[in-house]
Amino acid sequence: MPEHTIPSFKQAIIGFDEKKFRHALETSNSIITPFKDIQEAIDTHLNMRFREGENVRKLIHERALMVDCIIHYAWHQFEWEDSISLIAVGGYGRGELHPKSDVDILVLMENGTQPQHTENIEKLLTLLWDIGLDIGHSVRTLDECISIAEQDITVATNIMEARTLQGRESILKHLLDATAPEKMWANDAFFIAKTDEQSARHGKYNHTEYNLEPNIKNAPGGLRDIQTITWVAKRFFNVATFKQLNDTGLFTEKEYAILTDGEDFLWRVRYGLHILAKRPEERLLFEYQKELAQLFGYKDNDENLAIEQFMHRYYRIVLALRELNDVLLQFLNEAILKKGQSLRITPINERFQLHGNYIEATHANVFSDNPSALLEIFVLLSQNKNIVGIRARTIRLIRENRYLIDEAFCKKPENNRLFMAFLSSPYNLVTQLKRMVRYGILGRYLPEFGRIIGQMQHDLFHIYTVDAHTLKLISFLRKFLLQINAEQFPIACQIIKQLPNIELLYVVGLYHDIAKGRGGDHSELGAVDVTTFCQQHQFTKRETKFAAWLVKNHLSMSSVSQKQDLSDPEVIHNFALTMGDQMHLDYLYVLTVADMNATNPDIWNSWRASLLRQLYAQTKRALRRGLENPVDRQELIDDTQQAAMRRLSIGNKVSEQAAWELWQTAGENYFLRETYQDIAWQTEAILCNPDPEQPLIIISDVNLHDEGIVTKIFIRAKSKQNIFAATTTILDHYNLNIQSARIHSTVSGYTMDTFYVLDQDGDAIGQQDNLSERIKASLLEEFSIVDNYSDIIKRRTPRQLKYFSSPTRTSIHNDTSKEHTVLEVISPDRPGFLARLARIFVEYDISLITAKITTLGERVEDIFFITDNTGGRLSDPVICEQLQDTICKQLDAKSIDNKF
Repeated sequence: MPEHTIPSFKQAIIGFDEKKFRHALETSNSIITPFKDIQEAIDTHLNMRFREGENVRKLIHERALMVDCIIHYAWHQFEWEDSISLIAVGGYGRGELHPKSDVDILVLMENGTQPQHTENIEKLLTLLWDIGLDIGHSVRTLDECISIAEQDITVATNIMEARTLQGRESILKHLLDATAPEKMWANDAFFIAKTDEQSARHGKYNHTEYNLEPNIKNAPGGLRDIQTITWVAKRFFNVATFKQLNDTGLFTEKEYAILTDGEDFLWRVRYGLHILAKRPEERLLFEYQKELAQLFGYKDNDENLAIEQFMHRYYRIVLALRELNDVLLQFLNEAILKKGQSLRITPINERFQLHGNYIEATHANVFSDNPSALLEIFVLLSQNKNIVGIRARTIRLIRENRYLIDEAFCKKPENNRLFMAFLSSPYNLVTQLKRMVRYGILGRYLPEFGRIIGQMQHDLFHIYTVDAHTLKLISFLRKFLLQINAEQFPIACQIIKQLPNIELLYVVGLYHDIAKGRGGDHSELGAVDVTTFCQQHQFTKRETKFAAWLVKNHLSMSSVSQKQDLSDPEVIHNFALTMGDQMHLDYLYVLTVADMNATNPDIWNSWRASLLRQLYAQTKRALRRGLENPVDRQELIDDTQQAAMRRLSIGNKVSEQAAWELWQTAGENYFLRETYQDIAWQTEAILCNPDPEQPLIIISDVNLHDEGIVTKIFIRAKSKQNIFAATTTILDHYNLNIQSARIHSTVSGYTMDTFYVLDQDGDAIGQQDNLSERIKASLLEEFSIVDNYSDIIKRRTPRQLKYFSSPTRTSIHNDTSKEHTVLEVISPDRPGFLARLARIFVEYDISLITAKITTLGERVEDIFFITDNTGGRLSDPVICEQLQDTICKQLDAKSIDNKF
């Protein structure tokens, strides 16, 4: 215990019995115990008040005050000289502490460290850590702080908001004087450093507010954006507090409300995150979104889940904060960097002029006198690539007058022509669309679009909100116009330049998902909306009908390519009938490629690209041949066999007779589903295999339709149960994602299986550390025990997948014209999924012909073409029902046996 008398804390705290606490310090066997008790009491008391809905601003300031009190008594456990002070910095310096925030302190000394100082500092820090405070600390002299602040903008920023906790206050005053703008980091240098810092920070989050698991502190529109504004403004206006900043005239009354209300909301979210995570978590992870939605009072309804409503509000708020950040930083840019500069004024028309390279309104009543100018300004921006942006005062005028965009405004022909002129503009279309969203113009001109702003979908497939996805789709359409992207998107880049009406495609892009979140079929509802738009914007009846068709069918091409058997001539013929002509096919292909890429960057890989290109090419041939002339099945088989035989004759390694004898055992489907090139090399490999009794495994990387590299695994082995299960288990063990599987059983008792796989990054395996040889060895070992095979791989389920649980759904379809049954399984993704399903097939004595594997974020939508043990359809309805019931029960079971 200290020999001196500890002074009382400077301020009374409601609910804190300081007298009782002092007594506990004096009488306790360990001083840590009273400190820990009060720390736990603070947490319990404040967290209870948070859950009861008390104002979060009050709670975080009270928490900081209580920590001030704890540190006051901890400091006075030791003897200190007058030349040392304890300073609060960072958020703690502002008097803001969330439940798990770091308590950042600076031990500041006038001169060098004295021996007594060193010992006391170590004891103080140890005590604070033992108490349970998350202390972040630094120990420096005045000169050291000044020197570091000159070089480090973060340190200079922290000093701005520092406050003295204990010790002589004049030491901090010396530091503040020495780091003022007149001494270092002048206003212009400080502004540039902080805006560069913000830009780099935004870059880490792809410059979007709309991440699925946003960082509420550092992502665009987050708390750090608010702090960036206040740091720059405080330094420029030479004020210390946020309230003083409001008195400078920087904010309008509405802007101040947006800023404080947004901060309150984000603070409340952050406070809740810290409580739930029990750590200083700043990411709004899936596991916390649901609990926070409940905490904020949201409930599921017919249209949206509670979590979607909560996140919708979050995205709306950070969008508004991002907009305000733009306005205020632009205002400060003009006030700080361009102060005293005489910028050239270039008239554009009566309403607008260029001020330097920024556009501005010529007077304050431009928009109120002529509301159409609210659209015109964006037309001008997209017609002149040299205009950098909009001046801050004009942005404010836009925000103040956007209420003028009402139903009458939207129906006015002049405004309709302006909007179409905007879509036809040559420069920065997507940039201006984003500005229109941020400044509240697009959502008012297209109210149906306004409803999807911030509309999230609670899955891992759609990683952007609906409005962000929509603008990304249009961004990809613009990319297809540039030759630089022709290598990545060769067909789309070629087609889009030949389309007769690119503006119609942009409109379809805007409307393809516009009805999401309303309930019902969003494609059908969107087709109605786009029809209304086209009629109002003077599209012809034919163009209007075409736009509605594209919106209604925008999912059909990706669905057919990934879920149907593209080797079946009937599938291609039916899809060609749906298309009707080449123009419908061209527009839909370009739209589909853009849509898939804009949904999730992981969706577009070489395999999906090749499927889409294959469907496009085969449909194009069907249209050229004429819809009245479908391909004859036997003719296609004959053509494939003849082409394969010609390819074999080039190498002269196998005889024609041996090839024909092998083919007689393969069955017709083999020649329909495989290309003649694959048939040729597989035939040669089988006939040249020195040990026909042993499984033949060939692993190679192939370029599919010039769309990218994929790994192909070909297996020929004696037909046994569990071959498919064993193969999928091994591939899963090596973290390989099966894109497609084709299974051919021969009458000679062999199975010929082809698997197309990619690694977890969507790449072919290439020459990764002899991975091909290791996979081959593992497969051979697994096949050797396949008769007694019963175990299934288990891997750790990725964190994100755990929070998207939905029951497995199945459907069975029997087409009387086909010899097989089509089984569709939609289920949450998990390790060992295919291996478990393969075991079920063995249990029911089912043969797999082809598998179409589609992973969409957290779920799989797989199609299996299967037969019974006689090679026919599953015709018994009881067996079909039992099969589906078994699949659902086993896939939804929580435990999987562990083999590896």
